[in-house]
Amino acid sequence: MSRPLVAGLVTEGDTDELFLGPVIGRQLRALTDLAPRPVDVQAVQYGSCRMTKDDARIRRAVEDLASDCHLIFLHSDHREREKAARHADDAVVPLVPVKETEAWLLADAEVWASVPGADLRHLPARPRDVERVADPKAVLRAVLAGVSHRKVSEHFAFAGDRVGLPVLAQLPAYATWVEATAKALRNHGFL
Repeated sequence: MSRPLVAGLVTEGDTDELFLGPVIGRQLRALTDLAPRPVDVQAVQYGSCRMTKDDARIRRAVEDLASDCHLIFLHSDHREREKAARHADDAVVPLVPVKETEAWLLADAEVWASVPGADLRHLPARPRDVERVADPKAVLRAVLAGVSHRKVSEHFAFAGDRVGLPVLAQLPAYATWVEATAKALRNHGFL
């Protein structure tokens, strides 16, 4: 019999949820594939507030998620890094890119190669170079400028479902999050 694993996520915005929700689910499944007993990763639950809100509201959102979730991920971009760190504990794991979530969407060129009209010339040469991009949102807009059938925000879920986890693992901030997540899974008996 498998043990259920439910993750919660509090983000800065809807597009972060669209990308990070699928990535979290896929990464948890990859990590728990190594578990000594089967783990059934459930759908990610989303917090009732945004990380840009005050600490008291974030704390309440974490408490609300904690009643249903084994692990909770707090996402913020680099400017709000300290906010996520203030709420961390053995079941609450910060999920903070070097700059912005959009940088992670740029890491895997194969995702965008399958999108008609995408301009791959704007992508960094190596995945880990995305963490040096000054304005990831502008680069993502440039990559998708020639794509007429979707808004840029609609590509977040698409990328979350398709981005290669081994590609993301080349990004130091992502690798740090995976390591912290594995530690939390071990602390809670999932690994």
